[in-house]
Amino acid sequence: MQGTIIQVNTSRGGLPKRAVDAGEVTALGIQGDRHAHPRIHGGPLKAILWIAAEVLDELTAAGYPLFAGAMGENLTTRGIDVRDVRIGDRFRAGTAVIEITQPRGPCAALDIYGESLKANVYDQQVKRRDPASPRWGMSGFYASVVTPGTVRAGDGIALLSKPA
Repeated sequence: MQGTIIQVNTSRGGLPKRAVDAGEVTALGIQGDRHAHPRIHGGPLKAILWIAAEVLDELTAAGYPLFAGAMGENLTTRGIDVRDVRIGDRFRAGTAVIEITQPRGPCAALDIYGESLKANVYDQQVKRRDPASPRWGMSGFYASVVTPGTVRAGDGIALLSKPA
């Protein structure tokens, strides 16, 4: 699995996140990125939120007014089929290494794009971490940071390892 980071995003808290030229990835996420609800978002197990541009494409085709960064993701990528991503997968993103920790549970903040969006990207199977769900990967994945580094638009993102 290999793709490209098409956008790196941060915010002062909340949605949307906006593009930055580069981001320094630390154990707690991208430097300068803030969370409106730090008890829910962020922390070492939710340091990075990753969403695939292909998912955004599918959702915009369904009528949702989305764009890179709209769903609060730090990394918007293209070229990796999120349906093949699993908890514990490790990826090199730019010079950082991240490990997938869980699917993102969408929050009410996404209602600004349409109240039905959450149901179109997340279901009980995803909540149970079952990759057989047709919605697997559509809400994005949280990741911890294994190795800090730098990420930029145009950098590669590639699978390094799958859990044993």
